[in-house]
Amino acid sequence: MGAYPIELDEAAIQRVLPHRGEILFIKRVTVLASNRYVGLAMWTRDLPILQGHFPGMPLVPGVLLVEAVAQVAGAGMLVDDAHARSMGDGYLGMLAGIRKCSFKRPVRADEWVTIEVGSRQMAETAVSLSGLLRVGDDEAASVEILVINTPRRALGTPGFSA
Repeated sequence: MGAYPIELDEAAIQRVLPHRGEILFIKRVTVLASNRYVGLAMWTRDLPILQGHFPGMPLVPGVLLVEAVAQVAGAGMLVDDAHARSMGDGYLGMLAGIRKCSFKRPVRADEWVTIEVGSRQMAETAVSLSGLLRVGDDEAASVEILVINTPRRALGTPGFSA
């Protein structure tokens, strides 16, 4: 596309990502370049998974923060990365590895998290992602993950579709 920034609201995100319901964490994405994205996420205190993590003090589990990084990158890449777009609907980006991950502060329910992500194509179907998550001016986490674009047919799930 090339005319930056590209702004994605929830409806635009849902047009490119297969995630639905409570597993879709990101609320907005701004594509700054074909390999740079910024997203916003928030987990509300009424989410069932937060009721037990921890009772009376709902904190967002780290695994959900990692997933949010992948979602920001997925939305940005599917909108503006020519290589990702060329793969079409026959592929799904699957988390293949967490290379580095550190948590600097807890993320509480109802806090807005800004997620800055950079992507780098590693191979035909592999992408390395680096994410920095902030709550206000505070760094909450940093992650480096590997995503592999996997053919849907290889997942072997009958009837599986986006």
